[in-house]
Amino acid sequence: MPAVTEPTGGRLSREEAIARLSAPFRPRRARAVGVPLAVGIFVVLAVVGAAMLGSGLPGWTVLDSLLCVAFGALLGAGVLRLVGVRAVPTADALVVRNVFLTTRVPWATIVAVRFGGGNPWLTLDLSDGENHAVMAIQRADGAWAHEQAGRLATLVELHTRPA
Repeated sequence: MPAVTEPTGGRLSREEAIARLSAPFRPRRARAVGVPLAVGIFVVLAVVGAAMLGSGLPGWTVLDSLLCVAFGALLGAGVLRLVGVRAVPTADALVVRNVFLTTRVPWATIVAVRFGGGNPWLTLDLSDGENHAVMAIQRADGAWAHEQAGRLATLVELHTRPA
């Protein structure tokens, strides 16, 4: 593992290095596309619901307009959940929030950090032989994702090696 140094060239203590590297991991491109998409879906369906109510179309009721807006809110919330994935380093574990589940992965159980082989996101190899996806670091983010994978690998090394 490369030594973690300050910009001035001085070497950091283990605790200082962990503190500097412990920012949450979040995807960039998915958020840049997903958040405006979620807002757009909601706005379009809210406008459609309001326009249909005012159109005087026979059979279209206030309930239909409300359901149209609610459907837009539901779709928008679903998109936000997809782009809300993250991984948050804590003192004793990595808390991974993927689309459906949030999992606490103790540092001691992480054997390897893998980001290759054509997988769309980073995976952790765990001591029980299982793999755990970390959707917060996505191949679509290019070089930045590789930097984040390196940062996570450094954090794992700092948390698992003897002090």
